[in-house]
Amino acid sequence: MTSSPEAPLLVTAEMEPEAFARLDGLRRRYFPPERNVIPAHVSLFHHLPASEHDAVEAALEVVTEWPAPTLRFTKLRSLGRGMAVDVESPGLAPVHRELSRAFAEWLTTQDRQPFRPHVTLMNKATTEEAKAALSELGAGWSAFDSHAPALLLWRYLGGPWELVRRFPFTGRAG
Repeated sequence: MTSSPEAPLLVTAEMEPEAFARLDGLRRRYFPPERNVIPAHVSLFHHLPASEHDAVEAALEVVTEWPAPTLRFTKLRSLGRGMAVDVESPGLAPVHRELSRAFAEWLTTQDRQPFRPHVTLMNKATTEEAKAALSELGAGWSAFDSHAPALLLWRYLGGPWELVRRFPFTGRAG
């Protein structure tokens, strides 16, 4: 699929390789394969206008001068027809707040909702499949910690995403 300069932009928090491998493996295991066209991710913003690309990058450059936030993958949560693992991150919340201020005039209804970071492991399955998967995974689930070494800027391509740029947290402003 080719990139389009008009395609909406998305922002996610990158996960350290070990956490990403674990959660992306679970996503590949539980997500309906025909719908699993993107990797496991922690979304901050789902739809920013491509026309504001330069302003989006400028805002990301500012907040990534802060220290890398800790991510705690806590408990599994039902999504009805899917499941997710909740993410607690006192350091990611102010990043989201600051970016929400910078992007305020462009935020969609979805991106104006309270920030509840999570990683979706299954979605658009049947309710029965989701309940069974949640029960199976929940039997051995334990919380674990990681970090977000960077923010990732993506372009939405009608299903798949294209990575535009990685913004590493530097800690210079921390």
